[in-house]
Amino acid sequence: MIPLNPIGRQEIHKLESILLFTTLFRKEVLALIKDPSERLTWVDSLAVASGAIAREKAGMRITEIAEELGRTEQTIRKHLKGESKAGQLVKETYDLIKSGKINDIQVDFSMLIEENNKLKEENIRLKNLLKEIYNKIDEILD
Repeated sequence: MIPLNPIGRQEIHKLESILLFTTLFRKEVLALIKDPSERLTWVDSLAVASGAIAREKAGMRITEIAEELGRTEQTIRKHLKGESKAGQLVKETYDLIKSGKINDIQVDFSMLIEENNKLKEENIRLKNLLKEIYNKIDEILD
């Protein structure tokens, strides 16, 4: 059962985790975090937005949320009001969960598998290149 109005730390963390995980694996979010240079920023923002919304639903004040998450009150307000893209996305996810439409959010596993396969191929290519470099170094030193 998803605690939509959490009571206590355990339920807050459960809602926060569900919001983050579910939001991260929405198709539109996977497209946004595809760029490695943007990924860390997106994940951090989504984590803060998820934490803020979960704590707000538990009845915590903005000052408490900001202090607990280590962010400014202004940042927390932006996420809670949906003024940040991360806040909008997490709020949409919360609304989907609340309305029972969570099954409408589908993880694009084919995209994840494709990305994983590309990374495996690149890893093999880099290992082979590294072997070639070591062989050239050995030739030069001999």
